[in-house]
Amino acid sequence: MRLYDARYTLIAAVFLAMALLVFDDVTHWHVWLGLGIIVIAAALPVRSRMIRKRERMLRQTGFQTPVEDVVFASCEALDDPAIVLAPGSIVIYQNHAAIEKFGPIARGSHLSSRLRAPQILELVHEVAGDHRTRTINHVEKVPSERWYQVRIAPMREVARLNGGGEFFLLTFRDQSESRRMDRMRTDFIANASHELRTPLASLTGFIETLQGPARNDREAQERFLSIMSEQAGRMTRLVDDLLSLTRLEMKAHMAPTAEVDLVPLIGHVRDTLRSMAEDLDVELRLTTPEEPVPVTGDYDELIQVFENLIENACKYGQNGGRVDVTIKDPSPAAQGMIDVSVKDYGPGIPSEHVPRLTERFYRVNVETSRSKKGTGLGLAIVKHILTRHRARLIVNSVLGEGSEFVVRIARRSS
Repeated sequence: MRLYDARYTLIAAVFLAMALLVFDDVTHWHVWLGLGIIVIAAALPVRSRMIRKRERMLRQTGFQTPVEDVVFASCEALDDPAIVLAPGSIVIYQNHAAIEKFGPIARGSHLSSRLRAPQILELVHEVAGDHRTRTINHVEKVPSERWYQVRIAPMREVARLNGGGEFFLLTFRDQSESRRMDRMRTDFIANASHELRTPLASLTGFIETLQGPARNDREAQERFLSIMSEQAGRMTRLVDDLLSLTRLEMKAHMAPTAEVDLVPLIGHVRDTLRSMAEDLDVELRLTTPEEPVPVTGDYDELIQVFENLIENACKYGQNGGRVDVTIKDPSPAAQGMIDVSVKDYGPGIPSEHVPRLTERFYRVNVETSRSKKGTGLGLAIVKHILTRHRARLIVNSVLGEGSEFVVRIARRSS
C-alpha cells in the first residue's frame, strides 16, 4: 500500500536515473530540474491520501444509506445515552439521551472532544481492534456521584448490510439508583443487626449475672429483671417495626381504595394518646372542621401514621408543653388536598437533619431516641405508608421554636 501511494515519486526517480545514465552532458540545471520533479511527485500521494481519507470520513459520517437511517432511529428508542462511532472513535450520531448527558457533539469529531474518560476511550480503541464487545463500570464524581455500566459493541450486521462501513455502539446505563438501593440494603442489615445485638448482649449479661454472683441477691434480681424486661420490650418494638416495614414494602404498589373520614380518626388517635400526653405534662389540642373530611386510605395504616407523629411530638417537644393537631385546607396551589398538621413547641430540629428524618435507623440524637424508647424506624414507616397513599410528609422546623409535621393527602372525590 505504501509503494502504491509513492508511485509518482518512484516513477520520477527512475526517469531521473535513466537521464543521468543516457545523457553525458548533464548540467547542474538538469539535476535541479529532476529533483524538482521528484519533490512535486512526492507531494501528490500525500494529497491523494488526504483526499481518500476525507472521502472515507464523509462516507462514514454522512446520513447516506437507509441502513444508517434505521440505526439512528433505533438509537432514539433507547432510554440510555447512546453514541454511534466510526473507526477512530469518530462520532457519527448520538441519541437524545446522550445529548442531554454530554451536550451536542459535532458529527465527525473525535469522542475525546467531549468525553474525558481515558478508561472508556481505551475500551473503544480495543473493541475497534478486535471487534469484541466489552463492558466496564464507570463512576462520575461531579456534580454528584453517579455509576454507569458502559458498553461498547461492534454492529456487525450493520456493517454487512451497509457494504462494509463499520459502526460501534457506545451506551451508558445509569446504575446509580440500584447502587444506592444496594447500599441502603447493606446499611439496613448492619443497623438492624446492631440494634438487635445491643439488647441481646444486655440480656445475656444479666442472665449470666443472675446465674452467678446475683443468684441469692433478691434486690439485684429485681433490678436486673426490670432492665431485662425493658430490653426485651425494646427488641419487641424493633421486630414489630421491621415486620411493619416488610409488609408495607410488599404492598407498596397497591393503592388503598377504602373511604376514611379523617375527623373521627384523628379524634381516636388523640383519645388513645391522651394518657401518655398527661404523663409527659403535654397538652394535646385538636382543631378539626365540623363536616367530614373523606380521603381514600387504609384506616389502620393512617392510625399508625398519626399515632407515630403525635407521639413523637409529645416526646421530643415535651418541654414546649403543648402539641397542636389541626386539619386544614392547604394553600390554593394544592387544590383537592387536605393537610393534617402536628405541631410542637419544643427545641426544634437542626436543618441539616431534616432531609434524612425518614431514613431507616436515622436519629438526630441516638441517646435521646433510645431514652424515649424509639427504634429509629417510626418515620420510615410513616413515609412508606404515605407513599402507598400517594400522600406527602412535609417537615418544617425552626431551632428554639419547635417542629411541624404536615401530612398532605388528596380529598376523596364524591
